[in-house]
Parts: sequence; structure tokens; C-alpha cells
Amino acid sequence: MTRKKGSPARAAGLRTPSWVAWLFVAPALIVYAVFVLRPIVLTIQYSLYRWDGIGPSTWAGLGNYAKVFTDPDLFASILNAIKLILFFSVIPVLLGLAIASTIRRIAASRLALVARTVLFLPQVIPLVAAGIAWSWLLSSTGLVNQLLRLAGLGGVARAWLGDFSTALPAVGVIGAWVLLGLCTILLLSGLSKIDPALYEAARMDGAGPLREFVSITVPSLRQEIGVCVTVTVIAALASFDIVYVSTQGGPGNATMVPGLEIYYLAFSERQVGMASALAVVLMVLVLLVALPIQWLTKDRSS
Repeated sequence: MTRKKGSPARAAGLRTPSWVAWLFVAPALIVYAVFVLRPIVLTIQYSLYRWDGIGPSTWAGLGNYAKVFTDPDLFASILNAIKLILFFSVIPVLLGLAIASTIRRIAASRLALVARTVLFLPQVIPLVAAGIAWSWLLSSTGLVNQLLRLAGLGGVARAWLGDFSTALPAVGVIGAWVLLGLCTILLLSGLSKIDPALYEAARMDGAGPLREFVSITVPSLRQEIGVCVTVTVIAALASFDIVYVSTQGGPGNATMVPGLEIYYLAFSERQVGMASALAVVLMVLVLLVALPIQWLTKDRSS
């Protein structure tokens, strides 16, 4: 009796051994282990020592971690990063929701295409260039202050990035501008999967735009909102480029963030152990914030 070409017996005889699949995965695993896992392990190891990066090291135990939470400057950098979450995450996500909903309503017009292009433009601009441009705009003689003076608000004008009270919010505005386009595009892609019949049914029941937004748009974008919040929160906690270019942590330590503090500790003050401890604390903080967000926004419909 002849077996058919696609019979189960023939398929079982040609089944690929499981170890062959690991051969395909092995290159990626090796690269990940060398360039991600190994540096993490070494950072944890360095954090337990006092070391200048060149000479012999001495055992510090958890002393470096204790100093991270007891040193006012180090702990203040963590608080600054948490404050930036308002600008880097909350504002871009909320504005992104509003803008994405508006663009969806005018999707057929040319204005929607222009809006998408303009909003996404900051994503293709290097952060260094964005930081320099905003430093000019927010300087004492920059465009922002010139417009304020023309509007008769010269008393409000100041060096926004050089004032202790406005430096951190000014950095936050730059971050919000950079991340707004990303959030808007992600949310727009989520809106495209929502069945238009849901909105039509809501209108037939007498629902207005606000009710549609609260009852249909936001629940349907649960996963996309989770991605946006996760990405932007990590950007706030791990911020470095914008702060380094625009303020370098000043004035004083008003805009000092953990990423910049780690850089200064390791390469300027030669305190590699302390920098490693702060890096580990930052990594744990990111995980403590990002993992609950992922759990809360997970799709449980399945």
C-alpha cells in the first residue's frame, strides 16, 4: 500500500530535530549574551566595589547603594527623572490621543497627511540637533522670549533653561515635543483597526464625540496606550541626550538626571562603583515602572 505524499507517517519521518531550531537562534542569543547580559552582570559586580576604573578596587558591599539613597544630589537626580514623566509621558499620550482622534475624523483630507508628517518630523531629527535648536529658542534672546516681548509679556521672558525654577519644565517641554509625534502615530495605527460600525452605532444611540472617545476610542486603544506609556516613561527615566545638550544638568543640579549623573560619576569623578550602583538602581526603577504598565494594559480578551 502506497502512502500519500502528505501523509502523517511521512511528515513524522521528516520532522526536524529540536536542536536544529536552536542553531538558528544561537547567533542572536550569543550577541544578546555578550552585549546585554554580560554588561549587566559586570555592572552589578562593579557596584559592589569602590573603584576608579584603573587601580585596584576595594570591597564596598551595599555601601554604594546606601549612598545613592542618602546622598541628596544622587537622590535628587532620581526625583528629577520621575518629575520628567509628566512631560515625557503624560502630556504626549494625552495630546496624542486627542490629535489622533481629530486626524481620524479628517482622514480623507490633505490636512491629515500634513499633520502626520509634521508631528512625526521630530522622530527623524537627531536628539542632539533638537536639543541645540531648542536651546536657541529658549535662550534669553531666543524666539520664545522675542514673541513674549512682542505680545507685551516681557516681564515673563527669561532664560528658560538657565532659571532654577523653569529649567526642568523647559527640558520636559523639549521631551514632550520629541515624543508627541511617536505617540500620535502609534495611536493612529491603533485607531485604524477599530470597526467604524462601532462609531455609527454609538451615533445612532445619540452619543456625542466625547462619549465616543471615552467609550470606544480609549478602551480599543488599550494596548497602544500601554506601548506609548512604556516607551515614554523609559525615555523619561533614562533621559540623557536632551539634558546633556541643553543644560548639562544645570543650573546647579536643577536638571540633573540619573543617566547624566552616571556619566559624570564614571568619566569625570572616576567613581565607577558608585556610577554602577546608580545604573543598577535606575534599571530596577525602570522595571518596577514598566512591568506593571505592561500588565495593566495587557489584552485579556483571549
